[in-house]
This record gives sequence, structure tokens and C-alpha cells, in this order.
Amino acid sequence: MNALSKSLVAVMFVVLPLAANAADRSPSPDGAEVFIIAPKDGEELTNPVVVKFGIKGMDVAKAGAQIPNTGHHHLLIDAELPALDQPIAKDANHMHFGGGQTEATLTLTPGKHTLQLLLGDGNHVPHHPAVVSKVITITVK
Repeated sequence: MNALSKSLVAVMFVVLPLAANAADRSPSPDGAEVFIIAPKDGEELTNPVVVKFGIKGMDVAKAGAQIPNTGHHHLLIDAELPALDQPIAKDANHMHFGGGQTEATLTLTPGKHTLQLLLGDGNHVPHHPAVVSKVITITVK
């Protein structure tokens, strides 16, 4: 086997599994968006903090629902985006809203916090392409 053939085989072992993972994820339509309506980026707040979720180009459905172009919100608090081909973790930094909720009331420690929305399908897996908001930063006094 020559060097080019070995390189192609190596690329196939890396690229094909990634393509398979994307193919297994629920598709999201072009232009789909999630966003944080409130609070606003840079806002200073006191507890409790009410976070309102917005969505455009898709609908909200409860976890477990296998309905095209739907998903449910996950709020990332002080966390980076997780692996987009795996179910989203459920912990203090990755809040699930599988009941179809569109807002949350939080009690956060004083200081700066980042918030970001990530839409998950009925199985809590991000869509392909992922539907994710921009990160906002708030300060709790």
C-alpha cells in the first residue's frame, strides 16, 4: 500500500464515523434559532433570576417526542458546549426542560455567570446542525 492509499484509509477511519454520527442526529431546518429573551447580555440582577427562552423556525415539544422540527431547551450555566453527537448531560450546569418549558427561575451565586441555550431532540441529543444561542454574561449582585 502506497503512502497516498494509507492516508486515504486513515481519513476514512476519522471522517466516516463523524458523518455517521451527524446522520443519526435529528435534522434542524435552515434558519432555526434559539435565543435568550431575558435577561439581556451584561445585565446586573438579583436573585431569583428569571431566564426566558426564545425559539424561531422550530417548535418546542416534550422530551421523548419524535416530531420533526421540534426539540426542548437545555440551559447551559457556566459551561462550554458539550459534545454535539451525544445526549446532553443533566447536572447543575446543564439544565433540562423536557416538559417543554420556555422559562426558568434560578438562584445563582453572586458574581458573573454565562448562560447559553442548546436545543435537544426527544432523546436530549443536539440537532444537526446544532441549534444553539449565543452566550450571554450576567452578574448576580
